[in-house]
Amino acid sequence: MDAIAMKSPFHEGEQAVQRRMGVREAIEPFARQVVRPYFPQQHRDFYSQLPFLVAAARDGQDRPWVTLLAGKPGFVRSPDDRSLQIDARPLPGDALEQTLVAGADLGLLGIELETRRRNRVNGTLALAGPGGMTFAVSQTFGNCPQYITEREWQWQDPGSPAPAWVGSALEERDQRWINTADTFFIASGYQRSDGASSVYGMDASHRGGAPGFVRVNSSTRLVFPDYAGNNHFNTIGNLTVDPRVGLLFVDFDRGSLLQLTGRARIDWDSPAVADHPGAQRLVIVDVEQVVRLDSALPLRWKEPRGAIRSLRLVRKIRESADVTSFEFVARDGGDLPEFRAGQHLPLELRLDGLDQPVSRTYSLSGSPEDPHYRISVKREPRGLISRHLHDQLEPGAIISARQPNGDFVLQPGPRPVVLISAGVGVTPMVSMLHQLARDGFRNPVHFIHGARDSDHHPLAREVHELIEGQANARRTVVFSRPRPRDREGYDFDLPGRLDGDLLAQVLPDFSADFYLCGPSAFMAELSAALQAREVPQDAIHMETF
Repeated sequence: MDAIAMKSPFHEGEQAVQRRMGVREAIEPFARQVVRPYFPQQHRDFYSQLPFLVAAARDGQDRPWVTLLAGKPGFVRSPDDRSLQIDARPLPGDALEQTLVAGADLGLLGIELETRRRNRVNGTLALAGPGGMTFAVSQTFGNCPQYITEREWQWQDPGSPAPAWVGSALEERDQRWINTADTFFIASGYQRSDGASSVYGMDASHRGGAPGFVRVNSSTRLVFPDYAGNNHFNTIGNLTVDPRVGLLFVDFDRGSLLQLTGRARIDWDSPAVADHPGAQRLVIVDVEQVVRLDSALPLRWKEPRGAIRSLRLVRKIRESADVTSFEFVARDGGDLPEFRAGQHLPLELRLDGLDQPVSRTYSLSGSPEDPHYRISVKREPRGLISRHLHDQLEPGAIISARQPNGDFVLQPGPRPVVLISAGVGVTPMVSMLHQLARDGFRNPVHFIHGARDSDHHPLAREVHELIEGQANARRTVVFSRPRPRDREGYDFDLPGRLDGDLLAQVLPDFSADFYLCGPSAFMAELSAALQAREVPQDAIHMETF
């Protein structure tokens, strides 16, 4: 086995899928930086404010299931950075009611629907009792907010719920439920045999899309699309080595759970994939057992009031060969909700030929003080939404958006700030630069950006104007392949690659807060270089594109 595989956070199934999709070499170094055996402090705080956890485990027959563990915020605590104390158990009749015992493998997903934040972790139960359990961390990492439908929760006593219903096939009501769902959760696992016994690891994950993105083919078969994601391929990788799978559908209005377990197979490239817009592949699940818990949860959800806002495109500006900016104002002429520099804007667009809107998130690239929202989008040749924005959306068009969110934001502190980006990763950095300029560049700021050439350098003039004449701010632009007409000292500062050696060349010292945004391989390399310079982990903030 090669050195990468020996040290990898990914097992052979995940690695095989990454190779198949051509992302293996890029994702590996990045994952080593972001997949950790401990919780950063912000994730410890995050879990303590949640009203529920998604939990994936196996039953006595080694079948995977997924469920929700619910409690009032504070029912999950992190006594240290490698464990969680969970004061909850599965509901009576739940498929996992009897199986969460000490030593069991458990995958958890912390997800905050109202802010679309999520964090995944897997490990084992160190202790388990009638009132709760202690969870020991093995791996944890954050997930992007794509495909999450915003919902606000409220606590509601479920009273005396009906007994659980158990069957071997989906009833008609279950099929209607699934066919209108916009969210479900999935349990998968990896079996590793050491020759004497089998060791199971479990993953809990979220899947979302427009209502109806999951299609029921029969009472024992359903199919769902697998969209582009973070290129870890945890779930798909698990299913390639162990096809057993668990699904959970939640009736958010009534607090009901529909649990399924069965076997999955992956349709990589048949003509059927094209029938699911945006799908990279399909997953077909043959259902073997069903558990339904009606109105059993002490939680109910609803879409936030005012969550969807109609925006009107007022300006479209070509920024570079492949990046265009779009400026939006409120359709009703009112004020837009404030945002913090670095946050993203969730969009919902209706496309011809699709019954339901399609959601995407793009970083806000303008100043938080602007009366409009600005996003700067790279046109991807196969990008469903980016092509629509570039090719069809014109001033006057109306779109829908949700409130800006995200936690990749400037952290207050006394240290200098270094903003490092590559490609379209410049977009949140420009917003941060606006905020730092508004604050008068109180701390030294160094803006460092890597691009191919001047044709692929969006927002260059804006950055120059923000920094020009500022004694406490500096800009370094690196072109990897400058064109003959690109002028060193004007269009760019240095030729070459933006890497650790170049950082050592342009930074006087590394006592700073670093913000990184760009392709995963770029950020992995830069993060490793910063850590080699003894920059503490909590001073390195990253956002992937």
